[in-house]
This record gives sequence, structure tokens and C-alpha cells, in this order.
Amino acid sequence: MVNLEKYNGFLKLFVIFLTLFFTFSCTHKSYNLTKIEGKQLPVTEKEAQTTEIENFIKPYREHINKDLDNILAYCPETLEKSSGKWQTSIGNLMADVCLQRGNIVFKAREKKEIDLCLLNHGGIRAILPKGNVTTRTAFEIMPFENNLVVLALKGTQITEMATYIIKEKKPHPLAGATFTISKNNIPTNIMIQGKPLDSDKIYYVATNDYLANGGDNMNFFKTNVAKFDLNYKLRNVLIDYFKEVDTIPIAKDIRITEE
Repeated sequence: MVNLEKYNGFLKLFVIFLTLFFTFSCTHKSYNLTKIEGKQLPVTEKEAQTTEIENFIKPYREHINKDLDNILAYCPETLEKSSGKWQTSIGNLMADVCLQRGNIVFKAREKKEIDLCLLNHGGIRAILPKGNVTTRTAFEIMPFENNLVVLALKGTQITEMATYIIKEKKPHPLAGATFTISKNNIPTNIMIQGKPLDSDKIYYVATNDYLANGGDNMNFFKTNVAKFDLNYKLRNVLIDYFKEVDTIPIAKDIRITEE
């Protein structure tokens, strides 16, 4: 006959074993990163390898170049940023275009109008040469991913803006506003859209998201009353403008004067 006592004892040990086995096997294991290894893979000049790479990227390159070299407009003279004490030909164009194209979006979304535009001189990375203007031209002038932003500023902050321009002594792109620099280096006769500055009024100023956050020490932008990101890249602003015009106009108006 079967010894039930021994059988029951064995059964108990077996159950305990299974319980412990499943308990430890289901326990959450914690892993810690102890080492990171990397390996440099050099690109050699072996003919077979470069041919293979070239054949792979060639259709992509041709497609991109076709888009970039698409002619959008014509520029009657070279516009650049190296000449001009308080304003430049390409700076005027940039500010005018951002004011014009930005207003289309801002009016549609907010039912308001942009009053003026201020950009930074250093943000313009290339000239606009005389001749055909292509998509590539826009990428060269504005290679960054900056968005167009509209800030609501008090009239007193517009005065701070003019003071900043005088202090910096750089031809920062400006549109929609004019002012005079006094002999004491103080902004006077500030005009917004042809009307005298009202210190109590709220003005809508277009700029890029980098400057809106205080970039280039434009801290007056950080004390805005309201902020509107148009989700419109400055490069796309240029491209859309070039598509819209046949020949690019050259702005000759004086925006900042000295006594």
C-alpha cells in the first residue's frame, strides 16, 4: 500500500517549491546602465563604396535641387546688409514682408492688425542677389527654423524698443515705424503707421520667436501684454512673398533719421 504520510510530505514540499519558484520568477528586476560603448565608422574613399552611396542619394538630391532651384521672382538689384548705418536694403525687405504676410494670418485669426515689425540684423544670413530668386535663396537668407510671433506691447515699450536700437547701433530691420535720434541719443518723434506714438495704446509688433523670448537682449519683448505665435516660419514667409510678386520692389524710404 502507498505510504500516504510520505506522499503528503512530498506533496507539501513540491507545492512550496512551486510557490517559491513563481514568486521569484515574477519579481520585477531592476536594471542599471553601467557602460556605454560606441564605435566610429569611417567613410572611406573606396570607389565601390562611394558609388553605392552616390547611387542611393542621387534621386533624393535631384528632387531637392529641383525644388530649391525653382524660380519664384526677380530681384532688380542686389540687396544686402553690410551697408547702411540704421537700415539696409535687405533689412527693409525682411521687415516689410513679415509685416505684410504676417498681417494676413493675424487678421484672419485674431481680427486685429500688426502695427510694426522689428527683427535682428544678425538673423539675416545672406544677400539677395540681383537676378532670379529661387526657393534656395530663401533658405540661404533665413536658414533657421524661427517662427513669426506677434506681441502686444504698451506704447512705453515701443519707446524702449527705439532706445534699444540707438544703443545697439545696428541696422535692425524695422517696418511700420519711424523715429528721429536726437543729439542726446534719445528717440524722438516716434511714429507708428504714420501716427504719433500713444504711450497708453497697445501696439501689435511682429518679430521672431527667438527675439520674443529676449534674444539679443531685447528684454522689452518679454514684458508683453499678450503673445501670438503664428506658426509661420520666416523662411516660408519669404517663399510665399516671392511666389506672390513678379519683381521685388526696392524700399527707399528713410525710417530712422538723426538730428
